[in-house]
This record gives sequence, structure tokens and C-alpha cells, in this order.
Amino acid sequence: MLSHGAPVRWSAPEGRWTQPDLQLFPQDGHRYEILDGSLHVTPPADARHGSIVESIVTTLRSAAPPGWWVCARLGIEMETSNLVPDVTVLRPRSSGAIWVDPADVALVVEVEAMETRRYDRLLKPDVYAAAGISAYWRVEEGPVLRAFTLDGTAYRPAQDVEAGEQAKLDDPYPVRVNPAAWR
Repeated sequence: MLSHGAPVRWSAPEGRWTQPDLQLFPQDGHRYEILDGSLHVTPPADARHGSIVESIVTTLRSAAPPGWWVCARLGIEMETSNLVPDVTVLRPRSSGAIWVDPADVALVVEVEAMETRRYDRLLKPDVYAAAGISAYWRVEEGPVLRAFTLDGTAYRPAQDVEAGEQAKLDDPYPVRVNPAAWR
């Protein structure tokens, strides 16, 4: 029997984790994701990370053509994975579901943190590419933007934009970026 104020206990599913299992977790700042049926949890992001995410959202929204949506921390449901990128750009006429279909996604952006570096560089891009998401941006310390474009079933480097440099990118739509402004 749990006493008043004791932590809520839950049990893992019998098999793979699925999207409905994510509803078990509190809104506590941790990021709960499923990668190939396995649960992955990252700690809450710090204020600097959140500020960079909001700056990227502002940059992308200001350049977005009518009908495009730019969202922070919107989940994408893919076969056996449910991932939550830092920023997601949705094509016009997207479904508007709580967990979006990868066919609706034109760009995902991950802002690296020490706790997510390998996940953002190795695992997530592979899953996004397999789902057919056409563009992936990774923002590294600096900040530096590394833009990738889908080439078949894998991403290939498209453009690097260093801190203090201004560049025009064309994917998912024409947008001018200056990573130094993302602070």
C-alpha cells in the first residue's frame, strides 16, 4: 500500500514500449521517447537550451510560407519509435495529430546537449531518415548549425553555418539563419 505523498509506481509493459505507454509519465521536464520499442529518457533541458530552441522556432516561423507550422517539442510517431525533436516543421495540410505522421514533417531540428550528443548525432538522424523526413538540422555548441538533406535512406551534409555567419538555406523553405543570434 502506498502512503500519501509516496511516488506513483508503474510497471513496464510486457513487450515493446508503445506510444500509449508514454501517457504514464508525468510532465516533469524529462523527455520520454521510444526508440525501436525501447524507452529512452533524457533529463530536463537547461535554460540556455530552451532559449536556443525558442530562437530557432522564431527564425523558422518568420520565414515560413502560409500554411506551414513550426512547433517546439512535437512528437513524431514512426513504426516502432516515438521521437520528440526540439523543433519540427510541418508541411501545409498536416494532420494536426498529437503525434504527427513523418509524411507531414519537412524538417526536424535537434539542439545538442551534453546528455543528448550521441543520441542526436547517431540514433535520431538514422530513425528520421528511415522515416523519410527530408531535412535534419543539428545545432552544436557555438552555436553551429549542421544542415543535412535526405539522400535515399540516409542524410548527407548539406551546409554548415558557423556562429556569427549568416547563410540562406532552402530546405524546407528559403530561410536566412545566423546561429550567433540563437542564444
